[in-house]
Amino acid sequence: MGITDRKEREKQEMRKLIISAAMEMFIKEGFDRTSIRNIADKIEYSPATIYLYYKDKDELLYEVQGQAFLELYNAFVRDVTAIDPMERLEQLFHSYVNFGFEHPDLYDLMFILRSPMNAVDEGNDWPNCEEAYKFLTDTLESCIDQLRYENAQIAALTIWALGHGLISLFIRERIKVMQLPDDQIRNVITATVNEQLRLIKK
Repeated sequence: MGITDRKEREKQEMRKLIISAAMEMFIKEGFDRTSIRNIADKIEYSPATIYLYYKDKDELLYEVQGQAFLELYNAFVRDVTAIDPMERLEQLFHSYVNFGFEHPDLYDLMFILRSPMNAVDEGNDWPNCEEAYKFLTDTLESCIDQLRYENAQIAALTIWALGHGLISLFIRERIKVMQLPDDQIRNVITATVNEQLRLIKK
């Protein structure tokens, strides 16, 4: 292995170390306490070292967001196993909502916090989300003839919006307005998903 190859490998290993530490800190301590300095302390490097790889916290959290989306995509692959197209859609919808229940801090980073999106240049695509979103649109295209939609993109936006709304209300504790016991909230959200699935079928 040449010097150039070795240096490139070392750079990639350092990026992985930084991202891993940032993700762990974000999950355990939240957005406000995840700082460049704290991450540097965790990996026992100086903040200046991290700034060689990321210009600011927003850019670093954008990388963490990418890893979170990879986890969401892997959850889809794991959970969506049916052959029947409609069953696959049902599994996908529940997989999305369950991910939000089980990983509220990551969901916040992926879909609610503005900070990581500051690292996306205006007018550019959002590649972090593309693979998971394509999983949704591909699933819908395979069963669109069984739904009350003619366009898979509109169907995707509608289903995504409902799932996102439910999980956002849950994460930010706005669902408290329903005055439900904590142990019933998840059941109500799951029932809402099932009702939406029933309503969109022909």
